[in-house]
Amino acid sequence: GINAEYGKQWYQRRVRGNQMEYFLTVCLLAMLIPKKNRKAVYEHLFKEGVMVAKKDFNLPAHPELKTVPNLQVIKAMQSLRSKGYVKEQFAWRHFYWYLENDGITYLRDYLHLPQEIVPSTLKRAAARTNTAAPRARMQGGAPGTAPKSDDRDAYRSAEGKQVGPGQEFQPEFRGGYGRGAPQ
Repeated sequence: GINAEYGKQWYQRRVRGNQMEYFLTVCLLAMLIPKKNRKAVYEHLFKEGVMVAKKDFNLPAHPELKTVPNLQVIKAMQSLRSKGYVKEQFAWRHFYWYLENDGITYLRDYLHLPQEIVPSTLKRAAARTNTAAPRARMQGGAPGTAPKSDDRDAYRSAEGKQVGPGQEFQPEFRGGYGRGAPQ
């Protein structure tokens, strides 16, 4: 009778309420990022191969991307992480994301880049030229003169000098204090 009808209405309201709660939760958790901001994040990630962001959701702008809020950077990178395109590390209130091989191909397609362009983490270091390093000089010496090696050797050598605590030093051990004290 009445109890069964009331229970049915309560159940229907409960199901509709849960659907509405689910809808609101999904809408609040999903973040809409403007395309220009998402593109800026992806370009920076592809150029560098890595991305760092402080875990501060209220930061008005990311330190490296001045026009993009930090929250949008974090959410864009979380999206890439959930797809398996980046690897995430977290330490000392900072997120660190590293671009995976699948992420490189995805970003290359998204940004319409040719195969020749690669992230800086995959580039080889340029060959160094063999230029002479500037020589050290002693205080008061001429700019091009090297320090005398015998000065260093004399400073470091212990010949003819008494090294150590000396004859009068007699250490005395009297048990201990605190936990090491005899009882």
